[in-house]
Amino acid sequence: MKDNPTVSVHGLTKRYGDRTVVDGLDLDLPEGVVGGFVGPNGAGKTTTMAMLLGLVRPSAGSGTVLGAPIEDPAAYLPRVGAMVESPAFYPALSGRENLRMFATVGRHPEERVPALLDVVGLGDRGDDRYRTYSLGMKQRLGIAAALLGDPALLILDEPANGLDPQGVHEMRGLIGSLAHRGRTVLVSSHDLSELEQICDWLVMIEAGRLVYQGPASDFVSTTEHGFGVVPEHDRDIDTLAGVLASAGFGVDVEAEGDRGGFSVREGGHRSSCALRGICRYAVRIA
Repeated sequence: MKDNPTVSVHGLTKRYGDRTVVDGLDLDLPEGVVGGFVGPNGAGKTTTMAMLLGLVRPSAGSGTVLGAPIEDPAAYLPRVGAMVESPAFYPALSGRENLRMFATVGRHPEERVPALLDVVGLGDRGDDRYRTYSLGMKQRLGIAAALLGDPALLILDEPANGLDPQGVHEMRGLIGSLAHRGRTVLVSSHDLSELEQICDWLVMIEAGRLVYQGPASDFVSTTEHGFGVVPEHDRDIDTLAGVLASAGFGVDVEAEGDRGGFSVREGGHRSSCALRGICRYAVRIA
């Protein structure tokens, strides 16, 4: 990791009454990477991003974003672009008009709008009304709005959520092209397969706690180790075990105790790549 990571927070915690949504999270994001923020639905990804953006006040924790303390988001937010949850635009305005309005409100140069429409693949649809856009086009326009300030850090929350396979493929290509000239991208998903082809850094969480953090190449290597695999729903444990066994992983599938999952040892012709094709969420173990 470089000496000056784009994001470096420690012990980040968010509680709502007796419920802990993010639990002592340590997160370090190197400069210039496409970072995948992965975890099942409800793992705390959106809440973590909201804390980084100053939208939610942490219950505990400290750190920096772009070198400024997380306690003072106003010091770094001008250099951050974000799309959290569904983008909101005026349906009766065109994509171009919506971006111009966002540029005016954000005090960004309107001259960037045509180029950004081209970047996100909407150059020939910029004058169409927003209400005529497909879901994928709406997501891409949201990314264009997040890029208006030419941010050093771009945060995207589930940008491929709800897209069809072609839309997911196009979104992967777009996100992969956005990290350049030192820009860092943090993109969240509950599906590892959406991110593994474009991310060079992974942060994986479950129940608000860190599970894995580091280079994507380390996670996806096929050395003789294993994976801890946990179903999204406890009721699917037996089904998951059957699927793994039928796929060739049945030689050593052991219960993981109170984690409610399995320890899957790689062997024979079955590799970690095959396992990731079956499971959305798997964590390498020694």
